[in-house]
Amino acid sequence: MITFTGPRVESAFRAPRRARMLFRFVLLLLAAGPAAAAPPETAAAAETVAHSAVVVMYHRFGERKFPATNITLEQFEAHIDILKSGRYTVLPLPEIVEKLRKGESLPERTVGISIDDAYRSTFTEAWPRLKKAGLAFTVFVSTDHIDRKLVNMMTWDQIRTLVKDGVTIGHHTASHLHMADQNAARNGRDIEQASKRFKEELGFVPKIFAYPYGEASLATIRLIKAAGFAVAFGQHSGAIDRTADFHYLPRFAMNETYGTAARFKLAVDAIALPVTDITPEDPMIGKINPPAVGFTVAAPIKNLQRLSCYSSHAGRAAVTQLGARRIEVRIDKAFPPGRTRLNCTLPGADGRWHWFGRQFYLPRKG
Repeated sequence: MITFTGPRVESAFRAPRRARMLFRFVLLLLAAGPAAAAPPETAAAAETVAHSAVVVMYHRFGERKFPATNITLEQFEAHIDILKSGRYTVLPLPEIVEKLRKGESLPERTVGISIDDAYRSTFTEAWPRLKKAGLAFTVFVSTDHIDRKLVNMMTWDQIRTLVKDGVTIGHHTASHLHMADQNAARNGRDIEQASKRFKEELGFVPKIFAYPYGEASLATIRLIKAAGFAVAFGQHSGAIDRTADFHYLPRFAMNETYGTAARFKLAVDAIALPVTDITPEDPMIGKINPPAVGFTVAAPIKNLQRLSCYSSHAGRAAVTQLGARRIEVRIDKAFPPGRTRLNCTLPGADGRWHWFGRQFYLPRKG
């Protein structure tokens, strides 16, 4: 049984007060100094660092009416200051993915920036600050929201301005639907409608995709692959490396609760935990609830016995190591309807954390 306690589970949106207090307590421990330091990495783990990146995700900027999806401007500017400190390299998402797929090394502490939904504050608040800082970013657009010409959304003209400035535009469906709840025909029509509008308005169809709400199933992942998307992102925490599923990549979500400078630094300092043979393969919860979760660590990382896992609905999970690298995670409480996140962390060098995350989805009845 593995007993070390790592960073607590987190949510991209609201979390219970008790969970927030525990998370803040862990942040204090991590900032305490020598006690947070970890033993040296093996050569294999050092190679993992060279093939690892973190992607962060935002929605709104300076829109305090929506704290669950908003980041304050003060928080956002603190994030930019951290990224410009000289320790980090911000690259466009397509470049990060291409280098990982080719097995090329990335600069240490490589970070990608993504923004979902194309709210107007992306154009009025985020873009000017990111442009001034010289930081690349991607905006994932749901086309129906733009076509409705809502006052809080960007316009096609504004999106074209971003394209001319070198900003990557990503596909986010037409209607921002719950894809895991829909059949292939419904999802296919929605994607085709969005692709048609992208072609009409921008002259191209994005090849990079983000699942609305981060919700996916094995069926939707296969559909996205078949549709020709080069890469797709969810909304679960974790760092990425070349062992990752490039059609369901993690992103650290930022909002007012989880947007402190300490939490941001914890996220962008994360290192991938290279894993294979993930079970269950399907992130959609079926008849077996709770599922028996497991994965194999793909590199001989030191001190694997210190790995800890937490679920967003049940807290700390029982973790068993089988042989040298097989990890089995057992959660004794059934997953609730909707989204459930699992985070597994392992201390690495320089106070950094290897981080593997997974999001599961149980359909809501009715």
